[in-house]
Formats: sequence, structure tokens, C-alpha cells
Amino acid sequence: MFKPALAALAALLACAAHATPIVADGSWNTFDVDPFSATSGGLEWIALDGSAISFDITLAGPAQFKVIDGGFAGDRFEVFDNGVSLGLTTLGGSTYPVSTGLDFDAAWANASYSRGVFSLGAGAHSITGVLVDSALDAAGARLDATVGAVSITPVPEPTTLALMLAGLTGLAFVARRRA
Repeated sequence: MFKPALAALAALLACAAHATPIVADGSWNTFDVDPFSATSGGLEWIALDGSAISFDITLAGPAQFKVIDGGFAGDRFEVFDNGVSLGLTTLGGSTYPVSTGLDFDAAWANASYSRGVFSLGAGAHSITGVLVDSALDAAGARLDATVGAVSITPVPEPTTLALMLAGLTGLAFVARRRA
């Protein structure tokens, strides 16, 4: 009963979201969650102005899409592509009151932080998300506010990888003959 409501909310938000184009270069692109700042009062990913945010990209080939929780560990997200659920991030453990802040590489290296890795194919993508589980404060109350980030890295297609390996093999052969 809860999941269909989230899917409907994410589909609605995908249409009204603040579009943020991103580049498939592996860099982190931040988002916030805060029902007090969100213009809808919801738990969707938002931009600094409080509007729902979507990360938009058109890919020529396959890519790896990563999501990481930041701030305090213990949050979990449902991730959507063009309004269709890609799935949930992992459920990490709580680190309250210790926070990584905006150091998303440190959060990625710490298994307590929720993360997700999703495969994207060629084409247009509009990625959104919703907070489904929240970190808890010292009293056990949901914080319902966090910062997170997304990253996209191209994945070499098998023919590209095979061509690269053939080139490296050829270079190794030439270097060996000269030695």
C-alpha cells in the first residue's frame, strides 16, 4: 500500500521537477531532502530552492548510476527513472551524531551509508528519488532531512572493450619485440 503511493508521488514529481542536467563523468551531483524546505512538504529529492529535482541526461551507451546518502547514515531512497522505479538503495546503519557532511567519497567508503548502483541504457533519463527510511536522532525520532548525491559513469560496450584490449595486446607485442 505504501509503495504504490510513493511511485505515484515520484511520477508526479518527475513532471514538475527542477531539471538539472548532469554529465556522465563520475562526479557527484548533490540533492537534499527536507519536508520543511520542500515546496511540496514531501520527502522527494529537492534543489536548494526547495523544488523537486530531477537529474537529466541523454546517454549514447550504457552507464552506471550511483546514489549515496550523506550527512548522517541511516537514510534509504527509492530511485526512479522517468517515473519508473529502479529500486531501493541499501539500508545502512545509523551514525548519528557523526556525519560525513558533503564528503560523498567518504560516505561511499563507509558501509553504514545507504547506496545504490543501477544500470542505465542508451537514451534519455530523468532520475528522481524519495526518502523511504530516515536516519534517527538520539531520541529515536526520524530526522527526515538529509543530503545525498548521484553520479553517472559510462560503461564501455563489449566491442569497445575488445578493441581496447586488442590495441593493448598489439602494443605489448611491439614493445616485447623491441626489447
